[in-house]
Amino acid sequence: MTLNKIEERIPARMPHEVYERIAAAAQSVGATLNQFLVQSALDKANDILERERIITLSTRAAETLFDLIENPPDPNNNLKKAMKHRKALLCRR
Repeated sequence: MTLNKIEERIPARMPHEVYERIAAAAQSVGATLNQFLVQSALDKANDILERERIITLSTRAAETLFDLIENPPDPNNNLKKAMKHRKALLCRR
């Protein structure tokens, strides 16, 4: 049984000075240019995706949020209306 290894290619064009700088960095860490580019792109992608998934709050905002979770306010008219609408939509027979 053979396993198919799927790989994608990403062509990249860059000024010669940029190429030389990236090649020098790759060499300095003992990686091939391809390894260096893939790892660098993956590190950057992980950083960006992690930033998108994490919500950062100030201490005051966090305290407000936790207080609202522990002591939720009474439902206002808009929430009551929305819950009736939800019930009508989801509880049809």
